[in-house]
Amino acid sequence: MYLPTISSFWFDNRPIIMYNTHDMIKNLILSLFILLNTGGLIDPSFLLEQKETTLASHTISLENRYPVESVSKVFKDNILLNMAYLDGRVNSAADIDWTAIEGSFRSEFTLQPNETFAYHNAVLPEYENQVVKTTEAHFNYADGFKTDGYLYGDGVCHLASLINWAAKDAGLEVEAPTNHNFANIPEIPKEYGVAIYYNPSNKSVGARENLYITNNQTKPVTFVFNYQDGNLSVSVTTQA
Repeated sequence: MYLPTISSFWFDNRPIIMYNTHDMIKNLILSLFILLNTGGLIDPSFLLEQKETTLASHTISLENRYPVESVSKVFKDNILLNMAYLDGRVNSAADIDWTAIEGSFRSEFTLQPNETFAYHNAVLPEYENQVVKTTEAHFNYADGFKTDGYLYGDGVCHLASLINWAAKDAGLEVEAPTNHNFANIPEIPKEYGVAIYYNPSNKSVGARENLYITNNQTKPVTFVFNYQDGNLSVSVTTQA
């Protein structure tokens, strides 16, 4: 006989940060429904297993972002900090713990059909009512981003370009108004380079230096990020 415990409502061994809210609520409701209607005699976990299809996946090393090692380290730290803002481990500069940020992680977010991800919150008018997710950062000193002496937040364009590459290969609708063809991004083909910039005093400029990804599929799509041993991968998955 299956006796339900609090652990019954964990769907696998991933930390809570690795789930998206929509799936967590859906799975919890289904678990409770099964539990109440079977008296706890059936383990709901077998019904919650959903096969996923990977639409696209790309990986870059964060160890060679720039030929000068010290500059490359700034790029790497800014990319990892941007990821920490995106997945909620950091909400402000006060939350920054570089040891934790530089550790391995796995995180994800999901777009429902017709929902849009924008890299930051200065968006073009046509996306104002569609954007449901951004990286939650402005890539400046106030957010805790680093500078190599030229620009705060150097490196976030590399992360945006990696996401752009995966999204386009997955067949999603993508708009990247400003290309990054003024500078090389290692390991990423030039056609996927994206320029990212946020200016609080001129948001129309920032809106043109942004990345917009809309789920044009009939099913939810999930962006899965894995960072381990200096390599960052972005995969786009959907339910089979």
